[in-house]
Amino acid sequence: MPSVILDRSRKKRLEQSHPWVFKSEIASVEGNPEPGELVQVLNHQGRFLATGYYNPKSQITVRVVSYQSLEKMDRNFFVSRFQDCLRHRERFIGDENAYRLVYGEADFLPGLIVDRFSDVLVVQLLTLGMDQCRDSIVEALVEVMNPAGIYERSDVSVRELEGLEQRKGILYGECPRHVTVTENGLKIKVDIEEGQKTGYFFDQRENRASIQPLMIGWGDRSGITLQELERDGQMLRVPVNKSGKEVTFPYWDGATVLECFSHTGSFTLHACKYGAKKVTCLDISEHAIDSARENVELNGFQDRVEFVVDDAFQYLRSQVKGVEEREERARGEHKVDTSKPLTAGGGRTWDVVILDPPAFAKSKGAVKGACRGYKDINLHGMKLVNEGGYLVTASCSYHMRPDLFLETIKEAAQDAGKILRLVEWRAAGKDHPQILGVDEGHYLKFAVFEVRSKTNL
Repeated sequence: MPSVILDRSRKKRLEQSHPWVFKSEIASVEGNPEPGELVQVLNHQGRFLATGYYNPKSQITVRVVSYQSLEKMDRNFFVSRFQDCLRHRERFIGDENAYRLVYGEADFLPGLIVDRFSDVLVVQLLTLGMDQCRDSIVEALVEVMNPAGIYERSDVSVRELEGLEQRKGILYGECPRHVTVTENGLKIKVDIEEGQKTGYFFDQRENRASIQPLMIGWGDRSGITLQELERDGQMLRVPVNKSGKEVTFPYWDGATVLECFSHTGSFTLHACKYGAKKVTCLDISEHAIDSARENVELNGFQDRVEFVVDDAFQYLRSQVKGVEEREERARGEHKVDTSKPLTAGGGRTWDVVILDPPAFAKSKGAVKGACRGYKDINLHGMKLVNEGGYLVTASCSYHMRPDLFLETIKEAAQDAGKILRLVEWRAAGKDHPQILGVDEGHYLKFAVFEVRSKTNL
């Protein structure tokens, strides 16, 4: 087998379980390996370290697939790996019929993503080594998962760094464009052909469920309390408003919620399931809002959701301007004709504001601009949270490290005059495991903060 010999002065990342070998770390190559071929990885003393596939066109020249000698990545190899992947998901995901089955490096299959949507699998082949194994991958998936169809979504620009063209289409069986799956007991319709990435983002499954405690316990702010009233000879505890009248609206104790960057409306669905009173579902994309609306109707929540197509940055700013103008009027600092509407418009606030934006930093060079973006949305988002309410915020930018993300939010809180109390800090879900030593897999940051004003403490 051809060999890649590593430079003496390289960092010992490979020994610490990182599966990438960069071009700059290679001292020499022996045996003239073909692009995509398996090679032995040896240290500068000739000691065997791993087996990986080789691509001289990529800056990541070798991607490790085994720490033992391996002759080929054939059907049997992939069957064994896929069986391991399935065991992990069945243990931690349980009866759900949709999840990430294969998560690249974290499942010891770098360059390969497989998502399960009920009986349809969606595959991404991101590297030359995996692209050349397409037939073996499909055969192994059919053997292990017995799907009705397998659809390829390798329409991503990262393939071009490997010298590959983007491609998509059916690889096996029948694949309807739309597939309805379940997540945490909710029905979600997924567009596997035109939806973002593979059609849906599974990495926030547990994070979406974590908002449950935020969705109820708000009725007392409206003066609604539980009181004992007689009904048909029985004393029952029922909600009663300040006027002593019984409240019949079933979600009287629910939160008002704003979800920005909603995509398919997944947080909106969970908010409604857990008892939210009213949810504003916002995205800049008409297609995304159409998908969210369809999912909301699919679950019977349409009476509690309003949809907004707008740029989240612009929408948040306009609402904050309205709040500030209203507060100025209340203070009476300037003579204002209060019969006229607010010039800024907006001015709404919510009990819970959810910010789940796309990646703002896709490279190291974009981090500075990303910090401005994250600070902007979090600054305006927390200003729109009712006193004692909650800011739910996330970042899926790997280059936005956790400490920098928290520092950016802290600066936003300082400028907003808010005190944030961290309630929950989470990462990606259990179908997105992380290899210790592979920082690139630690991309998702998810936080829940209680928002308080300094003027009220």
